[in-house]
Amino acid sequence: MKELNIGLFGFGTVGTGIYKVLGSARNAHAAIRRICVHSLAKKRAIELPEGMLTDKAADILDDPCIDLIVEVVDNAEASYAIVTEALRRGIPVVSGNKAMIARHLPELIELQRANNTALLYDASACGSIPVIRNLEEYYDNDLLLEVKGILNGSSNYILSRVFDHGENYADALAKAQRLGFAEADPSFDIKGFDSLFKLVIITIHALGVYVKPEDVFAYGIATISDFDIRYAREKGVKIKLVAQVVKLDEGRFTLFVMPEFVAPGKYIYSVDDEYNGVVIRGECYDRQFMFGKGAGSLPTASSILSDVTARHHDYRYEYKKMSYSGRPVYTDDVTLRVYLRHPGPELPDGIKFEKITERYLSGDGCYTVGNISLASLRANKAILDDPSVFLCNIPRFFLDLD
Repeated sequence: MKELNIGLFGFGTVGTGIYKVLGSARNAHAAIRRICVHSLAKKRAIELPEGMLTDKAADILDDPCIDLIVEVVDNAEASYAIVTEALRRGIPVVSGNKAMIARHLPELIELQRANNTALLYDASACGSIPVIRNLEEYYDNDLLLEVKGILNGSSNYILSRVFDHGENYADALAKAQRLGFAEADPSFDIKGFDSLFKLVIITIHALGVYVKPEDVFAYGIATISDFDIRYAREKGVKIKLVAQVVKLDEGRFTLFVMPEFVAPGKYIYSVDDEYNGVVIRGECYDRQFMFGKGAGSLPTASSILSDVTARHHDYRYEYKKMSYSGRPVYTDDVTLRVYLRHPGPELPDGIKFEKITERYLSGDGCYTVGNISLASLRANKAILDDPSVFLCNIPRFFLDLD
């Protein structure tokens, strides 16, 4: 088998992991020929052969010996420039940049088709869990009803420290940052953006429909308080940051990211620390569960290696479901049941429940539980982002299958 020559863009945590994994995988039949980095002066944890590093993208893109681009830079704009240029040149690409892919997926699909090449990105969704490949190949029919799960390891680690170890939220966040599970600015993870981008990517492989990230309601755990944590404990549940795409009927589906009260007995209840867990439901196979590390250098690198190996067999995503007749249409015209913590006895301006089932008013805090439309939540996102407010989903879909 011919060895693939790889041009690697990015040599941070994930890039270093890829270098290590490729060096130890006996049957990878691939080797890194050149690495493009932002700064040649930066000290590296790994000693590299002389001349392997460059800070010029052209040194890789113009090299006729390069068979495959692997792109793991942390800047979405830089990632877009690298990936689109490589695809235009007919060079296949493996990428892990979920923000870039989610924002530009229709264009990236057209570039692959126009230039008869491939972009693989299993690492963009759930780290070591091969959810995209499975949705693309095993679930390549229209029987799928729902994909739901914990897609962000950083927020899950924080919530695990809170609910399983009794730590307060601020201490848990600080620990996640010290261990490298969360960035110095953790907003990408704790505000739900990371889960959102992964969900957009998953949806096109699950249902064959692309939804722009800005059209999807995404709400994180940034404003969670001790009041909310006590409420969850009193109810005997945990709070998890959950992303889901749900087929409502033959013609409609919805998707959103929200904290959720998860009861014992649910698969994702026991998904702790930096792990991810994904439940896939279908008309004929009920539910199936995938579990694994969702982040980190080596788990992500293992997913990249899987895509590299797939390119040996000329594998590419076919996006078959995009050509299916009668694809469902995205809607936010759906009623959810939620818990809303608010600072005073009156609901925040603009928040209107269709039905209220529980209210609690005290000097320590106030909350309302009831039914509200997803469209209303989207319209009032700025109000819900206030630090004095916290929103949590109370699950309603497919409870009979749990």
